[in-house]
Amino acid sequence: MTGSVVSGGQRSAPRVEEPRTEVAPVRTGEDLDWAALEVYLRMHLDDLDGEFSVLQFPRGSANLTYRVGFGDRLLVVRRPPFGQLARGAHDMTREYRVLSRLHREYDRAPRALLHCADESVVGAEFFVSEYRDGVVVWDSVPDSLSGVDDAGRRIGFAVIDALADLHAVDPAACDLADLGRPEGYLERQVRGWSARWDAVAEYAPAETAALVAEVTRRIRAAIPVSQRAGIVHNDYKVDNCQFPHGDPDRVKSVFDWDMATTGDVLVDLGTLLNYWPDRTVDPASDAAFIVVPGMHGLDLPSRVEVVARYAAGSDLDLSNIDWYEAFGCWKTVVILQQLYARFVRGETTDARMGQRGEFVAPLARRALGLLPA
Repeated sequence: MTGSVVSGGQRSAPRVEEPRTEVAPVRTGEDLDWAALEVYLRMHLDDLDGEFSVLQFPRGSANLTYRVGFGDRLLVVRRPPFGQLARGAHDMTREYRVLSRLHREYDRAPRALLHCADESVVGAEFFVSEYRDGVVVWDSVPDSLSGVDDAGRRIGFAVIDALADLHAVDPAACDLADLGRPEGYLERQVRGWSARWDAVAEYAPAETAALVAEVTRRIRAAIPVSQRAGIVHNDYKVDNCQFPHGDPDRVKSVFDWDMATTGDVLVDLGTLLNYWPDRTVDPASDAAFIVVPGMHGLDLPSRVEVVARYAAGSDLDLSNIDWYEAFGCWKTVVILQQLYARFVRGETTDARMGQRGEFVAPLARRALGLLPA
């Protein structure tokens, strides 16, 4: 798909609807060498006796995630996206390490079973984890939860509680104490995301690039002092959480751990707030609307309630939470621009990526509103 050129030099894609099912046939251009994968998995994992099958989890925007079956046994395979990758992003080795250990102390982490560094198998490193049955809340309350009273609010509070539980985990207890370097974590994060923006800034109009540069300046000028180091998911949001069928009160699984580290845990709360729907702001500047438009209709708790719920189970000072939310917003700006750049460079045929660039400027303006001048 080539798209079309619009003002400001950005290339657009036709409007597309998000997939409606958990799994779907593999998207055009995202097939792997299935024969090689089947041979490799049968060689390295036990009890794979049934007929081989493949479907794709279609909702993600970055890493390629597939559900592979051997008869009735289902597994999950994840590899990085095709094309040029930002340094440190889409780290399958890191995700495998986290998920092969974290489940010991945090049962919401799916257990990783196998890592393959041999890129000749499917064109990149990949890892395999257990498959968990359940429902992910995207843009509406799932059918199995639709008859439950106050489902949206209960889902929201469960997501917050699962985050607080993660932050209570001692990294050393699951052999993850050296996953990251907590000292200087925020400063390194700011430097890293600045560099990622610089790598894709050329695909943004000049006015947008200037706007993001001002956000970056304010982020750097107001970095808070970190209070507590713990396990940081780094992309924690509602649609990375899975619920049991019929139960909105407990998160069963948390997905997408490729950016996990140890550092300032309030980064996760800021990320969650950034993606939390807010009916008081322009949808064009609301990350929840951008990523999952229908999330505004879930009747989740308010952002004020999110902070209060987290604070009730924490002794952390949340007076600087606006900075953390702005930081989450700024990271989303960079991620959207990275996805748009992949579309422009022809590295993906996923038309959704061609729409990401138009949201960068309004989201950057929202970040500015959270930061002191």
